[in-house]
Amino acid sequence: MITIIAAINKNRGLGFENKLLYWLPNDLKRFKALTTGHTIIMGRKTFESFPKGALPNRRNIVLSKGDHNFPGAECFHSLEEALMHCGKEEDIYIIGGAGLYAEALAIADRLCLTEIEDDKKEADVFFPEIDTTHWKVVNRETHSVDEKHAYAYSFVDYEKG
Repeated sequence: MITIIAAINKNRGLGFENKLLYWLPNDLKRFKALTTGHTIIMGRKTFESFPKGALPNRRNIVLSKGDHNFPGAECFHSLEEALMHCGKEEDIYIIGGAGLYAEALAIADRLCLTEIEDDKKEADVFFPEIDTTHWKVVNRETHSVDEKHAYAYSFVDYEKG
């Protein structure tokens, strides 16, 4: 199964200057719970945004057109090539960036999005538009602002349908 996982705001903003727009501890916990023990595929800039490099307890795959060495990760030149090196039963999570999300949307089985109730933060990368004729919401869990979360947000899971 191929799952796209991302946190986006009302404008579909993903990040600014290669950093996440929001710090939501529950989103980070969800990301870790969903991806641990599975394969994560990301672009070079996403990998470079991790302060400690490869994420532990996951198979890290980085896509890069160049011949780079990414400690703790495998590198392939395209999404197609990376997928050829994954098993049919492998759970694969596409974790960014924007170009990879756009490419993977056509082949993904599921979207696990954190939709943040904000449209003010400046973003320079955006999640592709979701065609609601192809994607259906199968689960929504809404959370209010609290002492650890400055923005209301929802965990929204979509499946093709």
